Amino acid sequence: MNDIVSYFSTIPSLHRGLILVGGIAIFWMIENTFPLFRFDYKKWKHAGINIFFTLTTIVVNFILAFILLLSSEWAIKNDFGVLQWLPELPLWLYTLIGLLLLDLIGAYLAHLVQHKTRWLWHFHLIHHTDTWVDTTTANRHHPGESFIRFVFTALAVLVAGAPMWLAFLYQSLSVVFSQFNHANVSMPEKLDKYISYIIVSPNMHKVHHHYMLPYTDSNYGNIFSLWDRLFGTFTSLPKEEIIYGVDTHMQPSENNRLSNLIKIPFQKHRSPQNNPK
Repeated sequence: MNDIVSYFSTIPSLHRGLILVGGIAIFWMIENTFPLFRFDYKKWKHAGINIFFTLTTIVVNFILAFILLLSSEWAIKNDFGVLQWLPELPLWLYTLIGLLLLDLIGAYLAHLVQHKTRWLWHFHLIHHTDTWVDTTTANRHHPGESFIRFVFTALAVLVAGAPMWLAFLYQSLSVVFSQFNHANVSMPEKLDKYISYIIVSPNMHKVHHHYMLPYTDSNYGNIFSLWDRLFGTFTSLPKEEIIYGVDTHMQPSENNRLSNLIKIPFQKHRSPQNNPK
């Protein structure tokens, strides 16, 4: 554990980039070999759109990184946050509690709020318009959503009172887990089900990408599946019944054209049937 703390305390930006690129490359190869669905699409063109949004996410996070650093330094200096209020714990337990808190606020809560708040949904919608969900979909976030997610991550660091090494560890794990649970990979159903009791599995997250409610508003987790099960937002759907996308934007000109995807948050909002947004 001490080696992990030491590494993430000084992790170079290059290494963080390699984790992101390496994850995409590994899951890309796995999903090509063991696909869950055999999509009839131009994989590289589809990837190009999603990689563009991945790059904008990197830029947003790079520009705002100093806020994360200041949040962590302030919390540590002022003994603020859950981790700072706990008695001395074994390092592994301290790390696990920290990751749970960061995942709860930085991923689950951020995701839930974007689904339940109309104007935030307009930005998050771009992620759901993908009708060919694969590992590149993981970071298909409009720059506006990237900013929103960063705000929640900074809030999570403050509430948790997380040191910077833990924040970097969380971000690295979050990227890899998101690539994993978006990957178009076929896993044995029993294995997928068993791991979904602890972490968010591919089949569990694919339900969230079904094109209609109530499934779209479920399974918000990214790393740990605990939060969906605890807060009653977990649901399941046979993979054979899953249709990707969002029912308001099912035309290729709407969901597979970069120029339109950028504009979606500023276009007239369309409400799906029975959608409370």
